[in-house]
Amino acid sequence: MNKPNPTLLLPLLAALLLGACQSNPLRSTPDAVVSEVPRAWFDGEYDNHEQVARADATQVPRVHFEVSPLPKQGWYAWNVRVSGSTELTATWVMRSLKSTDGALQLTPYRALAVNPALGKDFDAEQWVALDACALRGTASASTLQVRADLASCVTVAPGIGAAAALLPVSIEHDGDALRVRLYADQARGPEARAEARRVRWYAGWAAINGGGPEARAESSDWHMNRDLRISNEGGRATLHWRDGKDSGYSLELERATYRDGNVAVVKLSVIEDASGRTIAYAWANPEATRIGINLGWLQVGLDSGTPAAGR
Repeated sequence: MNKPNPTLLLPLLAALLLGACQSNPLRSTPDAVVSEVPRAWFDGEYDNHEQVARADATQVPRVHFEVSPLPKQGWYAWNVRVSGSTELTATWVMRSLKSTDGALQLTPYRALAVNPALGKDFDAEQWVALDACALRGTASASTLQVRADLASCVTVAPGIGAAAALLPVSIEHDGDALRVRLYADQARGPEARAEARRVRWYAGWAAINGGGPEARAESSDWHMNRDLRISNEGGRATLHWRDGKDSGYSLELERATYRDGNVAVVKLSVIEDASGRTIAYAWANPEATRIGINLGWLQVGLDSGTPAAGR
């Protein structure tokens, strides 16, 4: 598996920071607006784990998106995280507006203060609109396609600072798929973007025998790992002995595609931590609500329908 490289998003930062600083843009007041969209089409978490893991995707950073509705109608928090040896994060607020011509506009807002309130304490006055980077396009009940005018957006990007690297400039949503081009993706080519999927959480348990793979059948030295929670987009869970120490084994859960992209599965793997080697795996239909494995010395049961899975 290729390791994500967050430095792929950084080549544009020097240009961003060397550009002339711009004054804060005014708040968005498009003349054609008739209503604020009541709810996001794609609330939830998305991750591009499989895109990064593909053998032909050698220059793709690992990106995680979390989209959450805010108390103010038509407003949503967007958290963007690039993971790797160095983690980069940015949080934007998006305001969704429908126009009289049927078009949709998503206007990004950046925070005016450090750690502005979100959730029930959200205050729109703590955010300023980036009108030049507004994304425009169309949307239906289940799909969305919008993009920004890069020639316009580049005029304000220097004033945003380093966070501009993680500003969405193109968004496509269809079912569980979320394809996002970030501002810094321009450095990777005209078609570069994160191809993310909706994250599904599983909860459950694992029982590992103290004898490990060489445990005798009659051994009752079981070490329980309860309250496991793991995502299906490359989620990892370290297994522990009853004293809390690492057992040397981990679980990985991931969506994967086999047979030249024709068969989609959810795959549960047992990883030997010291070598990184997969020593066993099981798979199921990606829509499966339960998946497990029994190796004799290790038993695992995961369920996406439990309350803990959705927390």
